[in-house]
Amino acid sequence: MTAADPTAPVPETPRAARGPHAPDVPEDPRAPDVPEGPDVPELPDVPELPDGPGGFAEAGPGPLVLVTSRSFSSGALDLNRRLREAGCRVVRGAPSHDPAELAGPLREAVAWIAGTGPVTAAHLAAAPRLRIVARYGVGVDAVDRAAAARLGILVTNTPGANTRAVADHTLALLLAAVRGVALGNRRIREGDWRPWRSRELAGATVGVVGLGRVGREVTARLTGFGCRVLGHDPLLGEPALRELGVTPVPFAELPRRCDIVTLHAPGGRTLVTASWLATAASPLILVNTARGDLVDEAALAEALRAGRLAAYAADTLHAEHGGAGGPLLAEDLRDRVILTPHVAAQTVEAVDRMGAAAVDSVLAVLAGRTPAHLVADRPG
Repeated sequence: MTAADPTAPVPETPRAARGPHAPDVPEDPRAPDVPEGPDVPELPDVPELPDGPGGFAEAGPGPLVLVTSRSFSSGALDLNRRLREAGCRVVRGAPSHDPAELAGPLREAVAWIAGTGPVTAAHLAAAPRLRIVARYGVGVDAVDRAAAARLGILVTNTPGANTRAVADHTLALLLAAVRGVALGNRRIREGDWRPWRSRELAGATVGVVGLGRVGREVTARLTGFGCRVLGHDPLLGEPALRELGVTPVPFAELPRRCDIVTLHAPGGRTLVTASWLATAASPLILVNTARGDLVDEAALAEALRAGRLAAYAADTLHAEHGGAGGPLLAEDLRDRVILTPHVAAQTVEAVDRMGAAAVDSVLAVLAGRTPAHLVADRPG
């Protein structure tokens, strides 16, 4: 299977022969799976709250809670009010975590509800009263957990809160790539109604890299579409993968055996390289709703132009939050690269679940209790 071709129909030809297995690739550990709460009824869209200036927004004697998540309390629940009713002062800070902008709030902050920006040793050293970094989301790779442990600062996350939202977004990007949605959108705006041929998802072979919560939800959706799912996760043995309905495959073998590969692994290292892409039996579709640093973006751009990669659909890039454009933003790749601005988790339901879990952790620590979903505990 390939994405829609902007210049020619996709031929109905059989897949190329598969090559031999290649060595495995190690991955970083993840937090254990936990059950999710009940389904939440659909709610209307709620606009995102504006970012604060990073200075003090409220005065008073209560403990200061610094919030740098862009979408905190922008769902159906008023979580700012919940914190205030608990006696806290709420300060909105720069989502980029610019040290100069956060210097004032960090001096007084007792708790920090952090988004995707980096939480460095320097940030933590500048916060003498800080007791908890409550990560608004699942990934904690941007938090210097070793520095937090040395300083006696707890780190929590919100596992399971955005699982369904990210899985849904993964399928949206995957289908957009398979059916050539970006190409169609551009053409019709230019008055070009020429048709093209794409492929159906049923019968496709899809490789899922990382079978944690999101990977499992994606697998369930792919199975419902009639896909054959191959999986790679060194933290799970072959019997566990087979119980999930997944055929275990070494990471290096996926390009030779798959039509589509979707990434759900922790960040911190590059998995998708030029040499990995070069082993594809036919043009591959790659989806990434995990971390931008999992892929070599320059290698992706080269593979797209060379026809080794049919399409790349992602919710994350190396440069985010207003950073400089990268190689995937080139004009000649616009029909084959589908990007969204790190919004896979941004549903009203997921925003409420993530925010409520982060507030639960903050209030637990302020009350002297151990928070749920503790990622890094006090040393000793």
